[in-house]
Amino acid sequence: MQGRELVGLETRYVCPKSVRVEWQLYELDTGELHRCPPKDDSYRTVHIPAWLGSLLTAQVGRRPVGACECHGQRYAFGGYGTANGAARRSVPKLVDVARAAAVSKGTVSNVLNRPQLVEAATRETVMAAVERLGYARGAPTTAVAAHYRRNGFATWLFQPAATGRYPAKAPKVARPVPVTADPWPGVPVRGRNAADRANVCWLPIAQGITPHGVRHTYKTLMVGLGTPATLMDDQMGHSDGSVQARYSHATADMLRQLLGGLTGVWESGAGRSALTTSPVKPHCGWQIKDSRRRRHDPAISRNHDPCRRRGQR
Repeated sequence: MQGRELVGLETRYVCPKSVRVEWQLYELDTGELHRCPPKDDSYRTVHIPAWLGSLLTAQVGRRPVGACECHGQRYAFGGYGTANGAARRSVPKLVDVARAAAVSKGTVSNVLNRPQLVEAATRETVMAAVERLGYARGAPTTAVAAHYRRNGFATWLFQPAATGRYPAKAPKVARPVPVTADPWPGVPVRGRNAADRANVCWLPIAQGITPHGVRHTYKTLMVGLGTPATLMDDQMGHSDGSVQARYSHATADMLRQLLGGLTGVWESGAGRSALTTSPVKPHCGWQIKDSRRRRHDPAISRNHDPCRRRGQR
């Protein structure tokens, strides 16, 4: 599937054995995501193996029940990071409560987490400020984007997952992705002191690959499995106007062979039969390293190395 078809994949078109491509979310130059038919009207049903169907249906189950405000649809994948202009629509923060109550941020934190350490009068003042401002502990300080955007997805999600490193962005250099060890395959740790709060780092899966490169990989994989051209075109959404294509049709046997081949590739890569876990899992395992055997990265200073005293994925 095209990247914009994945971004625009509505939950109603996800089934355990197939995904129906009916819409895409096309990113305009203005940054707006326009809901429109797929490229070249390539409506199609993409058949998927059982293990991939399990992953997709599990993903759909984790999504919020409501529809997005921008398109009125419920999508299989949601965005990450702040929405456009969200930084200008701030909500009350801890420092705002501290100013309103004329106390320090530490005092507000104690009232919320260790109230027994704070005098009753101060507690009442702080809680009154919390109620007046509408402060909610743990609430995001900015609105979260409803959908992935092309550049943000490739740079901050796909590339770190594939290469195990965040890209360089001044003043920071390229650096490993610090993650928690649980749940599998790890959750990236962000924010201040992320390196010390992480348990492990990710090892690279495929250096240099891009989101669209995965589509090329899938076509190459189908060729290697001996998939007939007609079925490959059906899966990819390609149109072949030749006479031969008009008289060729994909059959159930062709489809079974393709799905069986894809499952075989998955199982051989996984080296295990637990196919309901993350697709990252088969490519690499955890390698916990002792700090005394730490490998230094010449491109990263000791103070900015998330792998310091950590393991790697």
